[in-house]
Amino acid sequence: MCHACVTDSVRERMLSRRDLFRGAAVVAGAAAVAPLAMPAMAQAASRVTDMTHTLTTDFPTFFGEQQFFETQLFNWADHKFNLKEIRVNEHTGTHMDAPLHFSENGTSVDAIAPERLVCPLAVIDIRAKAAENPDAQVTPDDLKAWTDANGPIPAGACVAMLSGWGPLLKDAKFRGVDGEGKMHFPGFHTEAAAALIEADAAGIAVDTLSLDHGPSPDFATHYLWLPSGRWGIENIANLENVPATGATLVVGAPKHAGGTGGPCRVFTLT
Repeated sequence: MCHACVTDSVRERMLSRRDLFRGAAVVAGAAAVAPLAMPAMAQAASRVTDMTHTLTTDFPTFFGEQQFFETQLFNWADHKFNLKEIRVNEHTGTHMDAPLHFSENGTSVDAIAPERLVCPLAVIDIRAKAAENPDAQVTPDDLKAWTDANGPIPAGACVAMLSGWGPLLKDAKFRGVDGEGKMHFPGFHTEAAAALIEADAAGIAVDTLSLDHGPSPDFATHYLWLPSGRWGIENIANLENVPATGATLVVGAPKHAGGTGGPCRVFTLT
C-alpha cells in the first residue's frame, strides 16, 4: 500500500472517531437532564510498604547453599534488549510455604484461593525477648498480649512475627550457625500455631528463615500449620515499618502448577 493511501486511511478513521465522539457528546448532553449514577472508585491506600527483600544470588538460605541463579542471555549492547534466564529454589528469598510443602496432598501454591492472600495483618513484636535469646518463639502469651492491646485477631488474618531479624539479612547472625552447625533464630511455637488455627488465621509470617525457630529438630510448626490448609511467609521484610494492627497484607504468590511455594512480592496497605 502506498504511503499516501495509508495517510488517507488513517485520516478517515480519525474523522470517523471524531464524529462518533461528537455524537456521543450530543447524546450525553440530552441525557444531562436526568442524574446518572457514577461508578464507584476504589480508594487508594495512604501508604504502601514493600515487605519483600530483594532476591540476589547470595541471599542466605536455610541449607546455606546458593538457591538463586541467573544468566544474562541477551544484553542491550549486542541485542538492543535485555533478557535473563533464572533458576530458583521455591523456598528462597521472601517466599511462601504452601500447604503442599509439608503435606502429602495439601493445596499447591497455584490453588490457594486469592481471597486468602489479601488479608488483615497482625504484627506480634517479640524483639525484646529475641534480643536476649535468639531461640525465642512466639507463644500463646505473646498472642494474648497482642489481643489485650488490640482486640481479637481477625478471622482470615496473617499473623507475623517481628523478631528484629530482618535488618540482619547480611549478617552471619541471620542464620546464627554455632560451632556445632546448629542454627539459632526465632520462630513460632506449636502452641501459638495451634491457637491461631482455632482463631481461623489464614497465614503466619516470619522475618527469619523458617516458621520454626532455628534449633527445631523436627519442623513441628511446619507439620502442624501447613497441613491445616494454611500458608506461611518466610523472610518477610520491613515489619518494623508497619503498625501492629490496621494494615492489609497483599501476597503476590506465584502460580506454577503443583508448586510447594515460591518467591513472592508482598505489600501492606495502610
